[in-house]
Amino acid sequence: MMHTRTGFGIVGCGSISAIHAAAIARLPQAYLAGMVDTNIAYAQAAAQRHGTRVYHTVEELLADKAVDIVSLCTPSGLHAQQALQALHAGKHVVVEKPLALTLADADAVIEAAQRNGRQVCVISQLRYAPTVQAVRRALAAGQLGRVVSVQLTMNYWRDEEYYTSSSWRGTWAMDGGGALMNQGIHGVDLMQYLLGPVRRVSAFCKTQTRPMETEDSAVAILEFASGAVGTLQASTTCCPGYARTLTICGDKGSLELTEDTITRWDAPGHMPESDSHVHGAASDPTALNIARHEMQFSNLLASLKGEERLLSDAREGRKPLEIILAVYQSAREGRQVDICPAPEIAP
Repeated sequence: MMHTRTGFGIVGCGSISAIHAAAIARLPQAYLAGMVDTNIAYAQAAAQRHGTRVYHTVEELLADKAVDIVSLCTPSGLHAQQALQALHAGKHVVVEKPLALTLADADAVIEAAQRNGRQVCVISQLRYAPTVQAVRRALAAGQLGRVVSVQLTMNYWRDEEYYTSSSWRGTWAMDGGGALMNQGIHGVDLMQYLLGPVRRVSAFCKTQTRPMETEDSAVAILEFASGAVGTLQASTTCCPGYARTLTICGDKGSLELTEDTITRWDAPGHMPESDSHVHGAASDPTALNIARHEMQFSNLLASLKGEERLLSDAREGRKPLEIILAVYQSAREGRQVDICPAPEIAP
């Protein structure tokens, strides 16, 4: 039974939790019931800033009937385990990317959400940008014709302190990857959301300058199920860091998205208006547009009332994870990796 306002409980009080708390505060139909962190001093400071209570354990948060939705802002390696814990406690879940670090864990979360009749919303805030939705409509309407070529470039910068300040960053066990799994997953999700499934990948990953286990640079060649070909590049060692670009080329026209702003439009019809200037977290992981998280949380609340379809559920959150894990496998094994079967061709 939902309350008059929907209560959120935040697990993990690192930098991304401030974005979640600020987005929740903008929603008149929701409120922040409380926060918890293994570091009680972090939790107390964050709770004071956001005018809410502190829980001493995750179990205490999950036992509180005021909490309808658990928002997971913890290290990536904890996401699947904590999502399962929340789902089994009867809570809906918002989880920062990635949903999990393995496909098996992602599937376990999908199954638990289904079995418990609860929603899992994976943070993929770029999908909610009006410009991205306009580009998706343009592609569906065939304004670019047949898409033949795609380039996704994410030349980011994270200094050494970014990795040394948190022991879990850049580790396989808790981060699940580096430039691609942590920073690049939003771009990968945007790419596959607009262009459909990737059929196969061939990739190289390297750790060149950062004190980390995982990659600070990744390059992949992609073949989409549609037949289009593309390239993917991700790095966290490109000083000073450039905005993400996604270039989509068709046989009737092409466009370029820089972050969530259309910066080139060479296609029939009017260019959709962008609702924001170019922004992003190319060199600052906290430089995010809170409005996108607000839109995503609003979509979740509407979906719980049966008013909207959830745009980024657990099944959708699995899709970029599958592509990234295939990139890692290809780089590790030095071979091409198939993700989905080739489409059947009618006789």
